[in-house]
This record gives sequence, structure tokens and C-alpha cells, in this order.
Amino acid sequence: MTTYVYVARTGQGVVKKGELAARSRDEAMDQLKKQRLTITSLKQKEGGPAWWDIALGSGVKDKDIVVFTRQFGTMINAGLPLIQCLEILSTQSENKHFGKTVGEVRFEVEAGTTLAEGLRKHPKVFDELYVNLVQAGEASGQLDAILTRLAKHIEKAMKLKNQIKGAMIYPAAIISVAVIVITVLMIWVIPVFARMFAEMSGGKAGLPGPTQLVIDLSNFMQANIVYMVIAALGAVYALKRYYATEKGRLVLDKTMLKTPVFGDLLRKASVAKFTRTLGTLISSGVPILDGLAITSRTAGNKIVELAILDARQSISEGKTVAAPLEKSQVFPPMVTHMISVGETTGALDAMLGKIADFYDDEVDVAVAALTSLLEPVMMVFLGTIIGFIVIAMYLPIFKLASVIN
Repeated sequence: MTTYVYVARTGQGVVKKGELAARSRDEAMDQLKKQRLTITSLKQKEGGPAWWDIALGSGVKDKDIVVFTRQFGTMINAGLPLIQCLEILSTQSENKHFGKTVGEVRFEVEAGTTLAEGLRKHPKVFDELYVNLVQAGEASGQLDAILTRLAKHIEKAMKLKNQIKGAMIYPAAIISVAVIVITVLMIWVIPVFARMFAEMSGGKAGLPGPTQLVIDLSNFMQANIVYMVIAALGAVYALKRYYATEKGRLVLDKTMLKTPVFGDLLRKASVAKFTRTLGTLISSGVPILDGLAITSRTAGNKIVELAILDARQSISEGKTVAAPLEKSQVFPPMVTHMISVGETTGALDAMLGKIADFYDDEVDVAVAALTSLLEPVMMVFLGTIIGFIVIAMYLPIFKLASVIN
């Protein structure tokens, strides 16, 4: 999509200026003609995003989409025309990139496409779940109600994502600090002690074992720090490439689910995400087969995705959803049993919502327990390593003091 700057006149002779997005100049002219405007000037907008927008990050956040969706639903409910709603929302958005995207959707709708089709042309902003729910809302005439439901869904999904990130950030931060502190000690501090001990003893002979071990490690890091950094970056890159493959994703996702403590947290989060997403889709009028297909693509874990696809296959063959989910051993028995009851009673969407609420609370408890467990473990880990280095460096000084006495 290319952005064009135009100057045009209305039928009353009023000059109108603005920007629009189109695939070509001819398409841009067609859009303006459909608005009954006489084109005075139409030029392609020059220049790209400013460097500060790139540095600060101009991507669309979940919060931007939640605010947009809530305001959009409120405006539609108040009876405002669709195009006017999009125009207002595009101009008042604090995120320039998102405002531009909404503006492009408005031009698509003005050109005669549906709102869902306009949103579908921006997959990096509006995912498949969002587009399908909007499509269901347009078809049923309940767009305002579905937008409100969608905003609630995104808020809960955002909360769940932040909880998982919070649980991961703490140990990552502690380990990063430990690596930085140990690297500084080994490369800049230990060599000073090593030179001092060498001057006092005339060589390395006679140094205590722990002291000698720390000095040898320091010498190794000084000589190979560049290679160690390259090897670490290479390992991260290789792991990412492996995860990008079908087999790699399957192996690593399966390993993550089996990891002690973290695996249980990820499993609960996956159950909460699956049940809430599928429940929202079904209650909004999306067919269950389409809902399962969309949910599988947003699962975030290959093992969970395969289990959902098996359930979809089961439904297409006239069987139940619960049986393949239970067979996968990813979903707890309580979940599969409640889904089975929901299928039997015809209230699957309500049952899925109850499961999602329960597991949202379970994730809260799991994150709190994980944080309280990791805090002392990380402190002991960091204190042990730093304490060993400090004691190793002071052992020769204690030995020298005893000799002098």
C-alpha cells in the first residue's frame, strides 16, 4: 500500500486536503471519485518513518487495539456511521502507525469492501481471531456487542501474557546480573589480585586451591572472552533457527511443557488461552470448525496446536471435542470433562468461559508461587558464586597474615 497526498474540491467548491492509502495512483483516483471529489493534485507521499519513530518503536501494542476496539464498539452502539467512526479513531490515535492503519481501513471501506476485509489486509495489526469476530458481527448485525466482547477478550489475553512474561523476566534478570557481575570480576578485578599475589609470593606456587582455580578461570576468560560471546550468540541463533523448523518447534515445545515448575505454568496458561479464545469465537457465532482452526493457529505451543487440530478432525467426523483433547494428555481431566458436559448440554461456550476464568486464577496463583520460590533460590545461587570468588581471593591474605604472626 502506498500513501498519496491529495488536494480536491467538493461539489460546493470547498477545498479538501488529506492522505489516502492505495495500491496504485489509479486506485487512489477511483477512491476520491467515489467520494464525489474533483481532484486538483494527487502525489505520492515522500519519505519513510522518522528515525526516532523506529528507535522508540512504532509498532502497535495490545493496549492500542483494546482502546480502539472499545471506542469503536461504543460509537457503533451510539449510531455513528461506520466510516465516521473509523475517521475519528484514526485521527485521535496516539500511535501514529496504528492511526495510519485505521485510516487505510477507512479508505478500504469507503471503496466498497466490508470492514472485515479491510482489517484482513493488515494481518500484522489485526489477527485472524479479530477479523473473524468482526466478520461474524457484521453478518449478525451485532458488531457493537462483538467489539465489546472482543475488547474484553484482548484485555484478558494481555493480562495472561504479562503474567507469563513477569514470571520469566525475574529469573532472566537475576541470571543476567550474575553473568555481568562474574564477568567484571573475572576480567578486571581478579587479575589485580593475581598480580598482587604473584609479587608477594614470587609466583603462583603456594596459592590455595580455590584461589588458583579462580585465577585460572580468570586467565581463560581474558584469553577467550570474544570467542565465548560469539559462541553464545551462535548458540542462540542456532536455537532460534531450529525452533523455526517443524521438528524443532515440536521438540522444544514438548520439552517446555515437561519442565518442572515452568511446564505447569505454561500448561495452565495454554488451557486458559485455548478455552477463552474458542469460547469467544463460538459465542460470537463463528462455526466450531472454523473456531478450532483459528484457535490452533493462536495456541503458541505446537503440542497444544496438534491436540486442537485432532479435536477439529474429530468434530468433522461427527465425534466429540473432548475425546482427542483427553487423549493428548495436555489438557487436565477436569478440563476435558467440563468440555464434554458443555457439548452434551449445548452450552459449550459458557463452559469454556468458566474454565478460562478458573485457569486465569490458577495462573495468578502459579506465578505468585513461582516468584516466591525463585527469589530465595536465585539469591542463594548468586550469593554462593560471588561468595566463593571473594573467599578464594582472601584466602592467600589470611594465609600471609598467619605466616607473619
